[in-house]
Amino acid sequence: MDFYQFYTGHCFDAHTFLGAHLTENGAVFRTFAPAAERIDLRLWQEDGEITVPMHEIYDGNFYECEVAGAAPGDLYAYAIYHGGGCVEHCDPYGFGMELRPGHRSVIRDLSHYTFEDEKWMAGRSGGEDQPINIYEMHLGSWRKKGDAPDGGWYTYAEIAGPLIAYLKQSGYNAVEFLPLSEHPADVSWGYQNTGFFAPTSRYGDAEGLMTLVDALHQNDIAVIMDFVPVHFAVDDYGLANYDGTPLYEYPHQDVGNSEWGSKNFIHSRGEVCSFLQSAANYWLTAYHFDGLRMDAISRIIYWQGDEARGVNYNAVDFIKTMNQGLKARHPSCVLMAEDSTNFEKVTAPVDEGGLGFDYKWDLGWMHDTLSFFQSSPEQRLGRYHKLTFSMMYFYNEHYLLPYSHDEVVHGKATILQKMNGGYDGKFPQARAMYAYMITHPGKKLNFMGNEIGHFREWDEKREQDWNLLEFPIHEAFYHYICDLNHLYLEHPALYAKDYDRDGFEWTQVHGEDRTVYGFERRSVGETVLALFNFSDKGHSEKLPGQPADYKLLIHSNDEKYGGAVENPEQCLSVQQGELICALPPFSAILFLKNQNKL
Repeated sequence: MDFYQFYTGHCFDAHTFLGAHLTENGAVFRTFAPAAERIDLRLWQEDGEITVPMHEIYDGNFYECEVAGAAPGDLYAYAIYHGGGCVEHCDPYGFGMELRPGHRSVIRDLSHYTFEDEKWMAGRSGGEDQPINIYEMHLGSWRKKGDAPDGGWYTYAEIAGPLIAYLKQSGYNAVEFLPLSEHPADVSWGYQNTGFFAPTSRYGDAEGLMTLVDALHQNDIAVIMDFVPVHFAVDDYGLANYDGTPLYEYPHQDVGNSEWGSKNFIHSRGEVCSFLQSAANYWLTAYHFDGLRMDAISRIIYWQGDEARGVNYNAVDFIKTMNQGLKARHPSCVLMAEDSTNFEKVTAPVDEGGLGFDYKWDLGWMHDTLSFFQSSPEQRLGRYHKLTFSMMYFYNEHYLLPYSHDEVVHGKATILQKMNGGYDGKFPQARAMYAYMITHPGKKLNFMGNEIGHFREWDEKREQDWNLLEFPIHEAFYHYICDLNHLYLEHPALYAKDYDRDGFEWTQVHGEDRTVYGFERRSVGETVLALFNFSDKGHSEKLPGQPADYKLLIHSNDEKYGGAVENPEQCLSVQQGELICALPPFSAILFLKNQNKL
């Protein structure tokens, strides 16, 4: 580790020096605590506990000790003395931690596991011309072992087989895990961390997580993890007042505390920037993650996420430095921003004045779309352009379309529940809406449970209601989502020119009186026509050419998907010399166009 880079906020490998590192005879422990009066290492081994005084090194702001016989699996903590008292902290750079409510760090050997994903790592690409269909999931509540007191979790290694099979069957080529870094409270879902370098022990150890990522890669599935560079948990054994002073957080309450009851990182301190940059680099390097989705970027851009408070320039500089440094070290990694602001150039390269992200979540698209489908058919006539508005700004950034976990909690209702009308009427609308999502420019993300038509809001304490698949209407809906996802992965017209204006063109954008829409998605050598009727009445649309010029890809009201259309191929007919496509109520129809004739 370069100390000058550490202090100036340009270090990406602080974890190779700080933390617990195995040696030939044991382990060496180092921590950064400038205001500490003294520090003792407390180490728990099978034969008992020992306390070892740590000594100052370098400029006196770092502490170190070496312990012969210390081994992987041993527990340890730092007893930090200040102001006449002592607080026991876990290691900020620790590679493992106990299961909550335990809080001690665990020595881990990160060199033991050998990855076998060389082919994937050499050929991976999160490029804008590639399909990205992400299954967002909370690992602990996807499936449960039962009602065990500890949560009944599957381990990282145990869940690999069933998860891979499900993702491949369902048509997802990427998985995004809610934060897997250690956190004390299950209800925070991993967004309030105490161990920024420690895979949560709920599901096993470091080697187990490496096994999971490796297996996913060997099955051509990209792996993304949520990363939280904005705030951290307030627990006294964590980062808060680490050396007796607000070392990692702001000293002032008005900006020091977040709206979530956590502590905000002070990005004006180089040591804090180096801590976060090193953590991000660590997950990409040690575990072969393909990308990071960074949470709450609006709180990086503006003070407390409030545009009226102004830009937090120190934090913006930090995110630029981190993103640019990560891309230099991992050119093929994918960096995603969850950002609800209109701040410009979030996905532009840093050397072009941007923040350096690859993709930005299009939260405006998500809110407008769900709001539209929550409204009645009559109201939609007056809200027609809620669905066309996204293409007015779409090319300003590289957008990703999310139906994330945030939309199925806290009384917001699930995606299927949000559809207007009664139980039976929600399914055709949801099928049509998902066709609109999959054909709209932009990469895709869908939270677990959405694909089976979940009716219960997500609860981290319970697994998904897989019994829904025993009901024909839910099984048919899942079948439809699978087919739609596979169509997306198989047809370059739906992804290759996402961010090129040549890849999209409206064919019907003035159907205000009928709530009918149409557009084409294009790539070199392929065009897909998408037609939508989001009203409760049947309509029709004129098309150029003859029926043979169109190959039906999918009809959302197909009987096999729970719809009412027995023979979808008959949606096209010639009437008085004109080609007509019948659009049933709440329907979407996708065609592959014959390039040689049209």
